[in-house]
Amino acid sequence: MDWRYLRMARIWAENSYCQRRQVGALVVKDKMIISDGYNGTPSGFENVCEDESGVTKPYVLHAEANAITKLARSGNNSDGATIYITASPCIECAKLIIQAGIKRVVYGEKYRLTDGIDLLERAGIEVVYKELATYGKEETHEQA
Repeated sequence: MDWRYLRMARIWAENSYCQRRQVGALVVKDKMIISDGYNGTPSGFENVCEDESGVTKPYVLHAEANAITKLARSGNNSDGATIYITASPCIECAKLIIQAGIKRVVYGEKYRLTDGIDLLERAGIEVVYKELATYGKEETHEQA
């Protein structure tokens, strides 16, 4: 199931208007997607993530932050859930993941900074790296 949800997160990332990088996240609990997110500007803002120099605007939300804050407006509860993210979480998103009660993180692309992953592991959260670029090469079928 991990590959399936990670692929779905990658497809969800295509909703992002960001030019530099598109990231998607899905929160799954009891085999149900309870929230989703992609990186982008807050509701009501123009869908432009970068300034004229190509630098990401400081108020752009990460995919994980969008997915977790969306949960606050729903009747769903993320306690014990898994979050699938196309890229490894930064330290700010790692803090949100911990506070949301998410117990497992599956990500598909490594980032040069590992402080987010380090913090998640320190908090006792299971962290799984499944390289999206190798999907289909190493594993052709995964049991549900």
